[in-house]
Amino acid sequence: MELIKRNIHMDRTRVQAVTQFTLEDDVNLPENKPDIAALNLEKGEVLIDEIKPGTDAVIVRGRLVFVVLYHTQEEGSNLVVLEGRLPFEEKVNIQGVVPGDAVTVDGNVEDLTLNMINSRKLNIQSLVTMTAKVEELYDEEAPIGIHGDEKVEYRRMPLNLAQIAICKNDIFRLKEEVALPSNYPNIFQILWNHISLGDVEFKVMEEKITISGDIHLFILYEGEGEDHPCRCFETALPFSGVLECHGCREGMLPDIRYRLGQQELAVRPDFDGEERNVGLELVLEISIRIYEEEKVEIISDMYGVSREIDTVTHRANLRRLLSKVTGKTKVTDHIHVSGGTVLQLLHSEGTVTLEQQGTVENGILLQGSVLVKVMYITGEDESPYGSAQAQIPYQYTLEVPDIAPEDMGEVHAEVEQLQATMLDGEEMDVKAVLSFSTVVFKNIPVNLISQVNVSELDSSKMSSLPGMVVYMVKDGDNLWNIGKKYYVPVDTLRELNALDSDELKTGQKLLIVKGG
Repeated sequence: MELIKRNIHMDRTRVQAVTQFTLEDDVNLPENKPDIAALNLEKGEVLIDEIKPGTDAVIVRGRLVFVVLYHTQEEGSNLVVLEGRLPFEEKVNIQGVVPGDAVTVDGNVEDLTLNMINSRKLNIQSLVTMTAKVEELYDEEAPIGIHGDEKVEYRRMPLNLAQIAICKNDIFRLKEEVALPSNYPNIFQILWNHISLGDVEFKVMEEKITISGDIHLFILYEGEGEDHPCRCFETALPFSGVLECHGCREGMLPDIRYRLGQQELAVRPDFDGEERNVGLELVLEISIRIYEEEKVEIISDMYGVSREIDTVTHRANLRRLLSKVTGKTKVTDHIHVSGGTVLQLLHSEGTVTLEQQGTVENGILLQGSVLVKVMYITGEDESPYGSAQAQIPYQYTLEVPDIAPEDMGEVHAEVEQLQATMLDGEEMDVKAVLSFSTVVFKNIPVNLISQVNVSELDSSKMSSLPGMVVYMVKDGDNLWNIGKKYYVPVDTLRELNALDSDELKTGQKLLIVKGG
């Protein structure tokens, strides 16, 4: 006799670790850059170049790429852009990693501080958070039938299971071009830019995934002309497209995440040859996980009637879809600007960080902060532009009925709306709407039968069982465990006692005939 098994396709995060480290260095200005009079704006991004897994640790090599906008008092352009990088090599301890594992690493700049040492040298400090994890696919073998001539009693357990159907990473390229309004001067050079995506939506179709959303573009640029006027331009561009995805179809459950990868921005001439168009080339790095729900009946227990049957089981965690949920919350705060007067707000941007999450009754408690940065025009000639930032904490419960601590759910968070308004020359009001989404799977712990051993019945054990007995039903008894104890098929018990259902009452009498 052998078990007929079926593979249940699963995915999981096998190991994960989070680490923080500080980068600090002094940077000299290149010879072709004029002296610094005042710092205006700065931003940074972590790029990962190499991931080398070892035993219980991962070596990560990368660089912090920074961009600085500063003011100079030398002749020519008053505003100057400086770009640079700080390389790093960091060891991330992650228990359970072995050489050859496919490790993914994400790095985020939590804080970036620049200070002038002198007009030709800057001190740069940054706090970086890195998350390293190993995700893997695996199969659980579930028994669904028996092949052989043995007389065996077995019972089935129906389960609604969510299996991983498609698991892959892909990229989606975006190419757009936008023209400046007619009342804007031609572009001499772009000084600053910020690109983000909003309202991104994925839909699973037959053999494809559709994607749509908006590109939010902000640029600060020097215009053509003797006085090089500075102007800022902001717009939103809708986009849509299709990703080929073999094997997917409508009705499947998507859990698709994205991040904005490579970004290229270039000034292009219009039909008249004037520098009035801005070309964008963006790469979206997309993580695709698509699940399929299916009802599966597994053999949960068995016993022999004419021979002894012993089962070998192993503990497994299967899962079903519990909920696909979204939620929103509002946060607000005031930002105080010190050391100058704000004449006009130019641009605001926000990044939400999820620092803690834990299950509570019927929900997931989320705690974190929103880093808001606001660019503005000052009233000072030597430093015409400035930026202020605030770390706004939030706490929000994403409603998920019937969730338990062991149920899985990775929450995706983003800033959906952000608005900054001036209250006076030194204080501004910031309001943001944060959106959260997750797919939660209910954990189903089961003992799966992996092996069956058949042997002859123990004669002494069988002789100790009476040939016929009237059994008094005890609390917790059912036909299955009574039949298993006396080596009698459940159908026989049902027929001998003229039972219309399997429901038993405590104190009820059952006739049991051995070998019946």
